[in-house]
Amino acid sequence: MPLDPHITVVVPVFNEEESLPTLQDEITRSLSPLGKPFEVVYVDDRSSDRSLAVLRELQRADDRIRVIGLRARAGQTAAMAAGFDHARGEVVVTLDGDLQNDPADIPLLLDALEAGADVVAGWRRDRQDGFILRRLPSLMANHLIALVSGVGADKIMIVTQY
Repeated sequence: MPLDPHITVVVPVFNEEESLPTLQDEITRSLSPLGKPFEVVYVDDRSSDRSLAVLRELQRADDRIRVIGLRARAGQTAAMAAGFDHARGEVVVTLDGDLQNDPADIPLLLDALEAGADVVAGWRRDRQDGFILRRLPSLMANHLIALVSGVGADKIMIVTQY
Protein backbone atom coordinates (compact mmCIF):
# COMPACT_ATOMS: atom_id res chain seq x y z
CA MET A 1 0.00 0.00 0.00
CA PRO A 2 1.52 3.37 -1.00
CA LEU A 3 2.01 6.21 1.45
CA ASP A 4 -0.60 8.95 1.56
CA PRO A 5 0.26 11.08 -1.45
CA HIS A 6 1.63 14.59 -1.14
CA ILE A 7 0.94 15.23 -4.83
CA THR A 8 -2.09 14.20 -6.85
CA VAL A 9 -2.00 14.51 -10.63
CA VAL A 10 -5.52 14.64 -12.09
CA VAL A 11 -5.82 13.67 -15.75
CA PRO A 12 -9.16 13.82 -17.59
CA VAL A 13 -9.15 11.27 -20.41
CA PHE A 14 -11.23 10.95 -23.57
CA ASN A 15 -10.01 8.66 -26.35
CA GLU A 16 -6.32 8.90 -25.46
CA GLU A 17 -5.37 5.19 -25.53
CA GLU A 18 -2.16 5.75 -27.51
CA SER A 19 -0.76 8.55 -25.33
CA LEU A 20 -1.52 7.11 -21.89
CA PRO A 21 1.50 4.80 -21.40
CA THR A 22 3.86 7.58 -22.50
CA LEU A 23 2.11 10.10 -20.28
CA GLN A 24 2.34 7.81 -17.25
CA ASP A 25 6.04 7.16 -17.91
CA GLU A 26 6.70 10.91 -18.14
CA ILE A 27 4.75 11.65 -14.95
CA THR A 28 6.67 8.96 -13.07
CA ARG A 29 9.99 10.18 -14.47
CA SER A 30 9.19 13.76 -13.40
CA LEU A 31 7.84 13.04 -9.92
CA SER A 32 9.91 10.10 -8.65
CA PRO A 33 13.13 12.12 -8.18
CA LEU A 34 11.28 14.55 -5.89
CA GLY A 35 11.08 11.90 -3.17
CA LYS A 36 7.50 12.82 -2.29
CA PRO A 37 4.67 10.29 -2.48
CA PHE A 38 2.30 10.89 -5.36
CA GLU A 39 -0.74 9.45 -7.04
CA VAL A 40 -2.20 9.87 -10.50
CA VAL A 41 -5.98 10.01 -10.78
CA TYR A 42 -7.14 9.31 -14.32
CA VAL A 43 -10.79 10.10 -15.04
CA ASP A 44 -12.12 8.37 -18.15
CA ASP A 45 -14.96 10.37 -19.68
CA ARG A 46 -16.60 7.36 -21.39
CA SER A 47 -13.95 6.95 -24.06
CA SER A 48 -15.06 4.99 -27.11
CA ASP A 49 -11.56 3.59 -27.69
CA ARG A 50 -9.48 1.36 -25.37
CA SER A 51 -8.50 4.19 -23.00
CA LEU A 52 -10.22 2.66 -19.98
CA ALA A 53 -8.66 -0.76 -20.63
CA VAL A 54 -5.21 0.84 -21.01
CA LEU A 55 -5.72 2.73 -17.75
CA ARG A 56 -6.68 -0.49 -15.94
CA GLU A 57 -3.49 -2.15 -17.28
CA LEU A 58 -1.40 0.78 -16.04
CA GLN A 59 -3.17 0.63 -12.68
CA ARG A 60 -2.34 -3.06 -12.26
CA ALA A 61 1.33 -2.24 -12.80
CA ASP A 62 1.50 0.77 -10.44
CA ASP A 63 -0.49 1.13 -7.21
CA ARG A 64 -0.06 4.92 -7.33
CA ILE A 65 -2.55 5.02 -10.21
CA ARG A 66 -6.25 5.40 -9.51
CA VAL A 67 -8.84 5.15 -12.28
CA ILE A 68 -12.32 6.63 -12.26
CA GLY A 69 -14.74 5.82 -15.05
CA LEU A 70 -17.65 8.20 -15.54
CA ARG A 71 -21.04 6.59 -16.15
CA ALA A 72 -21.92 8.95 -18.99
CA ARG A 73 -19.96 11.32 -21.21
CA ALA A 74 -19.79 14.54 -19.20
CA GLY A 75 -16.91 16.59 -20.62
CA GLN A 76 -13.55 17.76 -19.37
CA THR A 77 -14.86 20.05 -16.62
CA ALA A 78 -16.92 17.28 -15.02
CA ALA A 79 -14.02 14.84 -15.37
CA MET A 80 -11.73 17.30 -13.58
CA ALA A 81 -14.31 17.81 -10.84
CA ALA A 82 -14.50 14.04 -10.33
CA GLY A 83 -10.71 13.90 -10.15
CA PHE A 84 -10.63 16.70 -7.57
CA ASP A 85 -13.26 14.85 -5.52
CA HIS A 86 -11.03 11.76 -5.41
CA ALA A 87 -7.67 13.51 -4.99
CA ARG A 88 -5.92 12.72 -1.72
CA GLY A 89 -2.80 14.83 -2.16
CA GLU A 90 -2.08 18.12 -0.44
CA VAL A 91 -1.09 19.50 -3.86
CA VAL A 92 -3.21 18.84 -6.96
CA VAL A 93 -1.76 19.21 -10.46
CA THR A 94 -3.85 18.85 -13.61
CA LEU A 95 -2.61 17.59 -16.97
CA ASP A 96 -4.35 16.85 -20.25
CA GLY A 97 -4.33 13.21 -21.34
CA ASP A 98 -3.14 14.03 -24.86
CA LEU A 99 0.49 14.97 -24.04
CA GLN A 100 -0.12 18.69 -24.64
CA ASN A 101 1.21 19.41 -21.14
CA ASP A 102 4.76 18.43 -20.23
CA PRO A 103 4.98 16.58 -16.90
CA ALA A 104 8.61 17.76 -16.68
CA ASP A 105 7.15 21.19 -15.79
CA ILE A 106 5.54 19.86 -12.60
CA PRO A 107 8.67 20.38 -10.44
CA LEU A 108 8.72 24.05 -11.54
CA LEU A 109 5.13 24.44 -10.43
CA LEU A 110 5.87 22.78 -7.10
CA ASP A 111 8.89 25.06 -6.56
CA ALA A 112 6.62 28.09 -6.99
CA LEU A 113 4.19 26.69 -4.41
CA GLU A 114 7.02 26.10 -1.96
CA ALA A 115 8.12 29.71 -2.55
CA GLY A 116 4.74 30.90 -1.24
CA ALA A 117 2.26 30.95 -4.15
CA ASP A 118 -1.26 29.79 -3.34
CA VAL A 119 -2.02 28.62 -6.89
CA VAL A 120 0.36 28.12 -9.80
CA ALA A 121 -0.70 27.89 -13.45
CA GLY A 122 1.04 27.32 -16.75
CA TRP A 123 -0.30 28.32 -20.14
CA ARG A 124 0.64 27.19 -23.63
CA ARG A 125 1.96 30.20 -25.45
CA ASP A 126 0.98 29.26 -29.02
CA ARG A 127 -2.15 27.21 -28.56
CA GLN A 128 -3.23 25.52 -31.80
CA ASP A 129 -6.58 24.16 -30.63
CA GLY A 130 -9.98 25.23 -31.90
CA PHE A 131 -12.09 27.38 -29.59
CA ILE A 132 -15.18 25.17 -29.24
CA LEU A 133 -13.53 21.77 -28.83
CA ARG A 134 -10.51 22.72 -26.71
CA ARG A 135 -10.23 26.36 -25.68
CA LEU A 136 -13.76 26.76 -24.26
CA PRO A 137 -13.55 23.57 -22.15
CA SER A 138 -10.16 24.75 -20.90
CA LEU A 139 -11.60 28.11 -19.86
CA MET A 140 -14.42 26.31 -18.06
CA ALA A 141 -11.94 24.02 -16.31
CA ASN A 142 -9.87 27.01 -15.19
CA HIS A 143 -13.03 28.62 -13.80
CA LEU A 144 -13.88 25.39 -11.96
CA ILE A 145 -10.39 25.27 -10.46
CA ALA A 146 -10.81 28.84 -9.18
CA LEU A 147 -14.24 27.99 -7.71
CA VAL A 148 -13.05 24.78 -6.05
CA SER A 149 -9.85 26.29 -4.67
CA GLY A 150 -11.45 29.57 -3.56
CA VAL A 151 -8.35 31.40 -4.72
CA GLY A 152 -8.78 34.49 -6.90
CA ALA A 153 -6.63 35.36 -9.89
CA ASP A 154 -4.59 37.79 -7.78
CA LYS A 155 -3.12 34.80 -5.90
CA ILE A 156 -2.08 32.86 -9.01
CA MET A 157 1.56 32.76 -10.07
CA ILE A 158 2.39 31.89 -13.68
CA VAL A 159 5.70 30.08 -13.71
CA THR A 160 5.95 28.56 -17.14
CA GLN A 161 4.78 29.24 -20.66
CA TYR A 162 5.49 26.60 -23.28
